[in-house]
Amino acid sequence: MEKRLELERRGRNPDQIKELNLDNARSVNIVGLTDEYCNLEILSLINVGLTSLKGFPQLAKLRKLELSDNRLADGLEKLKGCPNLKTLNLCNNKIADLEALEPLKDFKLLETLDLFSCDITQTENYREKVFAMIPSLKYLDGFDRNDKEKDASDNEDECSSQGDEDDSDLDEEEDNIVDEDDDLDEEDEASDSEAEGEVGLSALTGDIDEESDNEENFEPNETNGDHVSDESEMESDADESKDLTAEEGRGQKRKHETEENE
Repeated sequence: MEKRLELERRGRNPDQIKELNLDNARSVNIVGLTDEYCNLEILSLINVGLTSLKGFPQLAKLRKLELSDNRLADGLEKLKGCPNLKTLNLCNNKIADLEALEPLKDFKLLETLDLFSCDITQTENYREKVFAMIPSLKYLDGFDRNDKEKDASDNEDECSSQGDEDDSDLDEEEDNIVDEDDDLDEEDEASDSEAEGEVGLSALTGDIDEESDNEENFEPNETNGDHVSDESEMESDADESKDLTAEEGRGQKRKHETEENE
């Protein structure tokens, strides 16, 4: 049973456990289960082979106890440390007389008791006597005092602790998943921003290179061509002026020579 306890704990502290399943963990008495499991609400010890409840711990919050398919004949007083017990299953045990059930009178919250396949069920007026012995009892072997079958909705409260614990675990996992998704989203956004930055930088660099190429391949436009043409015309006018001056000089020289000859 101790090895099974260690396995079921899954690294948790005993006071963190609300439900414990030790079915088929073979042992003739309680071993390893201590008062440290102070928050335990549901305990299952089906088909363990128990012949005694010696050493059963004080579990003040225990509400449901499964002890079916064992070899218990008496000793229910060992459960006195579980005052909040509401459901007790003793099916297929060795309980043969009403005296063995006497300790259950002190359980003020006990509502459901199962004794199927126990010899006590053969006792005359068995149901009436058990209901009379345990005033808080609502259901015996699945039926109330009027032989009305137990409603399934009455089981919901018994399993509420397990459901709350499971929901808590699921909520934690979902939060972790959401956190992981958020991290992934942030990484994706960062990657997108980097990609956009690279694209923007590439485009800017491309524009600068294009402007540089345009400057290198610059060719004079028509206006520049006109400016060159004007300079050529000015040079041509200057040449013509020079020619006229030289012609005038030659004319004056001929005139002077003519006057001397006369």
